[in-house]
Amino acid sequence: MPTRPCGPNGESAGSVLEQMNATNRYYFDQAARVTAIRMASELDIQSYLSINFMPNAVYKPQSCIRATMEAARHYGFDSYRLIFEVTEAEDILDRGHLRSIFDEYREQGLMRAIDDYGEGFAGLNHLIELEPDLVKIDLNLVRGVDHQKARRAVIRSTAMMCDEMGIRLIAEGVETRAEYETLREIGLSLFQGYWFARPGFECLPEVEMP
Repeated sequence: MPTRPCGPNGESAGSVLEQMNATNRYYFDQAARVTAIRMASELDIQSYLSINFMPNAVYKPQSCIRATMEAARHYGFDSYRLIFEVTEAEDILDRGHLRSIFDEYREQGLMRAIDDYGEGFAGLNHLIELEPDLVKIDLNLVRGVDHQKARRAVIRSTAMMCDEMGIRLIAEGVETRAEYETLREIGLSLFQGYWFARPGFECLPEVEMP
């Protein structure tokens, strides 16, 4: 499976994140948010902007979101196009605190998403407790979905459940035409992955629509 670049020199996300600790986690989280908004504005991105955040770095939801909203105003980026994602595999120290973060973001008119759904063990609890706007199916469930009945069954049931709850579903890590077409047959309409474009740094990759 190819490694997704994250740093300016092609570093993996893991190598960047392993540099964090209890001392710098908050500052890293805040800097990443502001940098993402600044770059999106400079690139004149008109679509939604997804920002992964770390719940354990958010001390007070109202205070921590303030700098993000100020950055959006400063760079002229519509805050209603911001999506904040938390990965299902995140080590959550306080589930009630995470719920309060999601509630505050809802109050601010921000979209909320669960990333890497199916990778961890908190999936159903997250859906019930957090009531996200979006759920992103983990690429390990997507991989090989075209020829593995079990994967199709899990994704189909997830799609039906999310539809009933009013949650939009995204398949991430789509890398082949067969995966894309199978997911379309299941009923999904939102995708991301190498099949459409390779990630770029400080640039907008050209998207190839199938």
